[in-house]
Amino acid sequence: MTKYQVSAKEKRILPWLAAVGFFMQALDGTILNTALPAIAADFHESPLQMQAAIISYMLTVAMLIPASGWLADRFGTRNVFLFSIFLFTTGSFFCAESTSLSQMVVARIIQGVGGALLVPVGRLTILRVFPKEEFLSAMSMVVIPGLIGPLIGPLLGGLLVEHATWQWIFLINLPIGLIGCVLAFFFMPNIREKTTSFDWKGYLFFSCGVVLLSLAIQRLGEPDASLTAFLLLAIPGALGLYTYFWHSQRYPHALFSRALFRITSFRIGILGNLIARLGSGSIPFLTPLFLQVALGFNPTHAGLTMVPIALGAMSTKLLANWVVRRLGFRPVLMLNTLLLGALIAGFSSVSNETPYALLLLYLALLGVFNSMQFTAMNTLTLSELEREEASSGNSLLSVVMQLSMSLGVAVSATLFALFYGSGAALKGLQANGCQQAEILSAFHDTYITVGCLSMLATLIFRRLPQKNHSLSSAEEEPVIRR
Repeated sequence: MTKYQVSAKEKRILPWLAAVGFFMQALDGTILNTALPAIAADFHESPLQMQAAIISYMLTVAMLIPASGWLADRFGTRNVFLFSIFLFTTGSFFCAESTSLSQMVVARIIQGVGGALLVPVGRLTILRVFPKEEFLSAMSMVVIPGLIGPLIGPLLGGLLVEHATWQWIFLINLPIGLIGCVLAFFFMPNIREKTTSFDWKGYLFFSCGVVLLSLAIQRLGEPDASLTAFLLLAIPGALGLYTYFWHSQRYPHALFSRALFRITSFRIGILGNLIARLGSGSIPFLTPLFLQVALGFNPTHAGLTMVPIALGAMSTKLLANWVVRRLGFRPVLMLNTLLLGALIAGFSSVSNETPYALLLLYLALLGVFNSMQFTAMNTLTLSELEREEASSGNSLLSVVMQLSMSLGVAVSATLFALFYGSGAALKGLQANGCQQAEILSAFHDTYITVGCLSMLATLIFRRLPQKNHSLSSAEEEPVIRR
C-alpha cells in the first residue's frame, strides 16, 4: 500500500486527532447508561423503555460500518471525518435539547451516523500515512483515550446527573467536537482512493433485515407489546436477510465475501460473538439500572461502582493473548464462556445486604473475564483470514459486535418486562423505585436468564478443533476496520 506524504507536524498531530474521535465514541458508549433513570424521570418513561436510546445508536453504527471505507475512498478522509464529527456533535446537541424519548431516538440516530465513521476513518487515515514499522506506536496513542472513555464514563455521567443536569452528558461533546473539527480541517490529509463498485443492493437488504429483526425483539419489551406487532417487524426482517443471502450467492462483489464462511475459525467466531455478547452487551445497560432502581444507589455512587469493570478489563489486555497462546482457543473460550455466564447469573445473589467491597471485587472479576472473552473471540475470528479477506471479515465482525450488543440490551429489557409483570406495571417503574422486592426479583431473574443464554455459546466453541491455533495472523498484521 502506498504511504501518503504529510508534513512532520501533520504526522505528529494525526494520531491525536484520531484519538479525539475514538474518545468521543468510547465515552458516549458508557456515560449515558448511568443517566438513564434521571432521563426517564424527565420523560415520564420507565427506565427500561430508555433502551430505545441505546439501541438506536448501536444499530445506526452497525449499519454504517460496512460503508465507512468506501465513503472515505470516494469523498476523501478529511471530508468524511469532518462530516462525522459535525454530525456526532450536532446529534449530541439535539440529544441535550430532547424533551421526549422519540426526540432523543432521532437525535441518537444522527449521533450514530457520525459515530459510525469516526473511528474507522481515523484509523484508516493512520494506516495510509504511517509506514508499517510506525503503525503500532501511532495506534497505541489512539487506543489509550478509547480505554479511558469506559473508565471515566459511568462516574462522569453520575456526577453530571447529580450535580448538574443530565443534558450535560451530551453538551460536553460540543467543545471536544469543535476542537476535533479545527484539528481535522488543518491537519488531516484528504486522501482519496480509486473506488470499486459498492454493493448498495446487498447493503439495503442486509441493513433492513438486521434493523427490523432487532426492532422486533425490542418491541417485545414495550408496555403494549403484542405478537402481531412482533411478527409485522420480524417477518420482513427475516425476508430481508434471506434476500441478502440469495443476492450474495449471485453477485460477485457482495457486501461480505462468501468465502469467509468457509473458514471454520471465522464462522465459529462470528456465531460465538453473536451469542456470547448477548450477556456482555446487557451489562453496561442493565447494571446501572439495577444499582439505582433496585438497590437505591444515587447516580454518582452507581457510576463509581461501575469503574472496577473497566479496570478489570484493562488489566487483562496483555494477559489475554498470552493465555490463549498458551492454552489454545477451544479450552479458553469454552471455560471462559461458562465462567462469564456464571458471573452474570451470579448477580442474582446481589442485594442491599451484599458487602460493598465484595460487590466491587465481583465487578472487577466480571471485567477480567469479559475482556478475556472479547480478546479471544475477536482474535479467533480474524486469525486465519488472508489479506484479501481481512477488510470484509473485519467489517462483518465489527457489525456483529455492535449488533449483538444492541440485541443484549433489547433481550435484557424484554426479559425484565416479562419477569416484572404486565405492561401497566412496567409503566409504573420509576427511578425512585416501587415494590422493591418485585423489582429486585425481576432483575435477578433477568441476570440468570441472560447468563444462561451467554453460556450457550459454549456449544458453538466446542466445535473448534482440539489442536491449538496460532495467533500469528491476528497479532503480526494489523487488520483495519473498514
